[in-house]
Amino acid sequence: MSEARALEGRRALVTGASRGIGRATAIALASAGASVAVGYSAHPDSAEALVAALHSDHNATAVALGADLADPKAAAGLVDRTVDALGGLDIVVNNAGINRDNLAMRLSDDDWSDVIAVDLTAAFHICRAALRPMLRQRFGRIVNVSSIAGVIGNAGQSNYSAAKAGLIGLTKSLAREVASRDITVNAVAPGFIETEMTTALSDAARASAIAAIPKARMGTAEEVAAAIVFLVLPESGYITGHVLHVDGGLAA
Repeated sequence: MSEARALEGRRALVTGASRGIGRATAIALASAGASVAVGYSAHPDSAEALVAALHSDHNATAVALGADLADPKAAAGLVDRTVDALGGLDIVVNNAGINRDNLAMRLSDDDWSDVIAVDLTAAFHICRAALRPMLRQRFGRIVNVSSIAGVIGNAGQSNYSAAKAGLIGLTKSLAREVASRDITVNAVAPGFIETEMTTALSDAARASAIAAIPKARMGTAEEVAAAIVFLVLPESGYITGHVLHVDGGLAA
């Protein structure tokens, strides 16, 4: 098998895959030979277009699966639908996330609970459901997309930072529980990445963010996707419970 097709035969679910980091990850996994379920909760046209591109550009098996991840049953059901569509499940990338930024004193209860529900609780339900087939086959790779905000915190993002920090705790606990079954659970913690979320920043906020980054630029979704693919490669099977920072040195 060529190095470029190192994931040939593997079946992957990527949540929040219609845009940004999720989209880049789906493309990178397909490029490496994996079949991909493109999970989405919004932008169905983008998800379907991505599936078509994975078919045509990478000769990959791919399917778009919509789900409201704020609904625990829908989140867990996304795993079952992936198994049905792809014939099994080997790789899960919990990438879906939302933000509702505000200072803690002004943060509403709904803004808190909505972010926790999608960014943390949904990942738990997906992990728990995915572990059933993975434990039976004694193989699996889970990557949770956290954030540097979950490592060092960020003013105005107490809900988002708490959810992303929770993902790190979930990652480390699950890694200890399932390592003996050849299932690895890792996380990536992106910093400032050029996505739809960061394009909304004002020029002043963008300049301030870049000034704090030792690499003096924002990262790309493709750079985060490359880190995710690295963690699911066969050669990375001894790495588990790790949080890989993709932040240009922001948290160094």
